[in-house]
Amino acid sequence: MTRFFAALGFICLFLTMAVGARAEEIFTTYHSAIDVAKSGLLTVTETITANVEGNQIRRGIYRDFPLTFTDSRGRTAKVDFKLLSVERDGAEEPYRTEGISGGIRIYTGDKDVFLPRGEHVFQFTYETARQIRFFDDHDELYWNVTGTEWVFPIEEASATVTLPAGVRPEALDVFTGRHGATDKNARALEDGDRLVFTTTRRLEANEGLTIAIKMPKGSIDPPSVSQERVWWFYDNLPPILAIAGFAITALYYSRMWLKVGRDPARGVIVPRWDAPDGISPALVNYIDNKGFSGQGWTALSAAALNLAVDGYVVLKDFKNSLVITRTAKAKPPSLSTGEAAVLSAVQRNGGELTIDKENGPAVQKAGADFRSAMESEHRGKYYNANTVYVVGGVVLSFLFLAAIFLFGNLDERSIGFVIVPVAAAVFVMIFIVVFSHIFRRQDSLAGRIFSVLAVGFAGFFGISLLLGMGAVFFFDALEAHQLPLLIGVGGIVLVNMLFFYLMGAPTPLGSKMMDGIDGLRQYLTLAEKERMNMAGAPEMSPQHFEKLLPYAVALGVEKPWSQTFDRWLLAAAAGAAAYQPAWYHGNSFTAGSFGERMGGFAGSMASTMTASLPPPPSSSSSGFSSGGGFSGGGGGGGGGGGW
Repeated sequence: MTRFFAALGFICLFLTMAVGARAEEIFTTYHSAIDVAKSGLLTVTETITANVEGNQIRRGIYRDFPLTFTDSRGRTAKVDFKLLSVERDGAEEPYRTEGISGGIRIYTGDKDVFLPRGEHVFQFTYETARQIRFFDDHDELYWNVTGTEWVFPIEEASATVTLPAGVRPEALDVFTGRHGATDKNARALEDGDRLVFTTTRRLEANEGLTIAIKMPKGSIDPPSVSQERVWWFYDNLPPILAIAGFAITALYYSRMWLKVGRDPARGVIVPRWDAPDGISPALVNYIDNKGFSGQGWTALSAAALNLAVDGYVVLKDFKNSLVITRTAKAKPPSLSTGEAAVLSAVQRNGGELTIDKENGPAVQKAGADFRSAMESEHRGKYYNANTVYVVGGVVLSFLFLAAIFLFGNLDERSIGFVIVPVAAAVFVMIFIVVFSHIFRRQDSLAGRIFSVLAVGFAGFFGISLLLGMGAVFFFDALEAHQLPLLIGVGGIVLVNMLFFYLMGAPTPLGSKMMDGIDGLRQYLTLAEKERMNMAGAPEMSPQHFEKLLPYAVALGVEKPWSQTFDRWLLAAAAGAAAYQPAWYHGNSFTAGSFGERMGGFAGSMASTMTASLPPPPSSSSSGFSSGGGFSGGGGGGGGGGGW
């Protein structure tokens, strides 16, 4: 009796182990029947017997098939592929396909139908062309039977190949293992008019069987010249689109630049001691910067300072704030647009506009009204950014880049040759805009020195990084035979960056004004000796200094202009040396200190206004050949899994 129970227990244990082993999801057989036509067309039927346990295989399996192939010259070529049928257990099976990087994925089954457990036989039948490699002395079929990307083991893999009538192979070869392996755990033999390849050991997940058949030269019809041209165009469609996009975009920008972007001829620039056509300091800043820089706070500061000099407001300089107070002087009918907006803001706040953090919203509104008034009157009068033409070039470039992605059938490696140059260009543009903005906002010498050093360091680091990446991408593209693609995409990016800065142009009136503004800037920065040698130049006086101080602020040269006046004060009579401006209430001035203090105050007004603004609203976020082949080489292959 004891022996009986022992035997029964042994049998139960054996059955349990057998059932456990059987529970593994595995391909018990993987057979590929390959019919090679004289034209080079391959008709392939893959029959896969799978053990389904509802683990990874629930509704069916998916088969990944690559649509690229490495030809006899080592270049990547695109192959033709046509799916003829999908079956399961001898009957037609529903399926769907989707594009993947460099290939196609075929899903068998229906998302609402789950497979019963046990063995199921899946069958894929398809046609594919451009899989034959043509050498000088032979033709070759180098075929990845199973692919090396299956997530399931394969107990036995095999392939039968039928060559065109009358063709006998000169040599056969096999490779097994992971991608790149050169193991030969398979046998190859001729069986009548068929060639049979069979593995001699189980293939684990991500291992495959690859075969190579050397045939006499002429066994397969080579493509005609016209067919090779069509194939060449198809294979090189991405670089063709990139080069064409570069050429057409450059031609578009060039024609538009010749039409609207060329600067009018500049006149002779001579120093002058007044603004051209008597325009306001705010407008001088607007024209000189081709619009507003730093959100227009420097222009607003110049406008407020000019109002003070003319007696319409008084500036009170406190430690942590600046107060603009309206005087009793009547507003003239000819007041410039910008200064009228500033005066209205002061009156709207009860005749006294305090610029500090507590009054930030009022300062923000004053700035918005000032910019709106200036833009409404002067936009397009002195300078045309030609934004419409720039947008046209960007849209044209985007269409070509989109066409490369949609019709180019790029692999993962080639996608990088498109994305990286575009991303690098965006980074460079942001870098230039941000740092130029930061630099323009610095009014103190220390701030400008820091900005220059920061830009220099960041520029050196960025240029070194870009050059390094460029070198890597250049040699990578050269190795991948995608250098024309990289050049074309890089050209599209560079031409957009170039004409982004070149397309804007002054109007004839704006060019004339810029000549006069440059002459005024020269005068404000000339040495005293040079200024005195100018015929007809007015002598330095408090009135002359005050008249041009707002213009010096508008042009960012208030320091040298104030220092010039400081030197004049030191050399003047005692009465002049005790000069105190009536429009400014704050620190008192002594001989030798006026230039430093007044220049610093006038230049820092924009910084004070910017510092008073309320912070922006925060946002929240959450969180190959047979002589040197390997497993996974050649055409075909791919892999798959269950779903």
